Amino acid sequence: MAKTRSDSPEEMVQKLLAGDRRAAARTITLMENQSEKNNQVMKLVYPHAGKSMVIGLTGSGGSGKSSLINHLIRRYRDQGKRVGVVAVDPSSPFSGGALLGDRIRFQAHSMDDGVYIRSMGSRGYLGGLARSTSDVVRIMEAMGNDVVIVETLGAGQDEVDIIHVAQTCVLVLTPNMGDDIQAMKAGIMEIADIIVLNKADLDGAILCLRSLEATIQFAISQREDGWVSPLISTVASAAKTEDLQGINELMKTIRDHQEYLHESRAIDEVQAKRIEQELGLVFKDEVQKFIFKGLKGTGKKRQYIKAIFEGRTDPYSVVEEVLSTFLKVGAKVNETSGSKKHI
Repeated sequence: MAKTRSDSPEEMVQKLLAGDRRAAARTITLMENQSEKNNQVMKLVYPHAGKSMVIGLTGSGGSGKSSLINHLIRRYRDQGKRVGVVAVDPSSPFSGGALLGDRIRFQAHSMDDGVYIRSMGSRGYLGGLARSTSDVVRIMEAMGNDVVIVETLGAGQDEVDIIHVAQTCVLVLTPNMGDDIQAMKAGIMEIADIIVLNKADLDGAILCLRSLEATIQFAISQREDGWVSPLISTVASAAKTEDLQGINELMKTIRDHQEYLHESRAIDEVQAKRIEQELGLVFKDEVQKFIFKGLKGTGKKRQYIKAIFEGRTDPYSVVEEVLSTFLKVGAKVNETSGSKKHI
């Protein structure tokens, strides 16, 4: 049986730009697996990204983020907009893949060609996002989605990394889960552009709203952009359609925040911070690859581990030594190649 020829990075990106969903899936898989083609593909993708509205939803598991996203997808599709969704899930400890599937939570939109949904395993990364989330959002932008929605892991109150990816951050809380008190402690309120109290039909909702209002006043004083984060009550799941609450208000508030960002030019700062975060991640990845490649086959990695285990050194001293060695080697290589080019 003849071996199927794999697409070159140029061919993959051409198909991606044309909206090819299979090309998008293959490209995202490359990012997740940290393929050798990563950098080449992203260099081609990057010039075509950055034009979408990116919305992030964060909050504890069970707060109803997925239900709210279902409504947002439907509303944006009614407006004729193409929607991409990145759903970050817990990872399998064995395969590294997502344990929860997008087909389960968003199956109502699975047959809609105007909606592209991808579940990603967090693969042990803190902050509620996977390492490749930023690249995946860029890919979804490049494939022509007008709106990209990012749903974080939902494992706790440390999910502040979403601020580095999304333009509008929505924090979803619920009554009687201790979220209001936990949010005060964790500082997550400061990154929320919109705060949603979902399941507002439950007992304790009024008391929770009052507590959140007081917390928001404190959070406002910590912000530098001048935006006052609104508090919205929603009911995203109900037996009858007429019992749903707050969805239209949430849509309007997202639009208001987007208008505020563009009119105040705060969008420039948001985009700059996003690029700064991406740059830091790429630097970190490339330095790590460079060093591990240099250590490969030398036996030094095992020696370092043994020395730390036996108490003869520590990780910080090892890193200092390795960085010092490899950065000097890298500098000499660059000097030599530079002098040759000069000659």
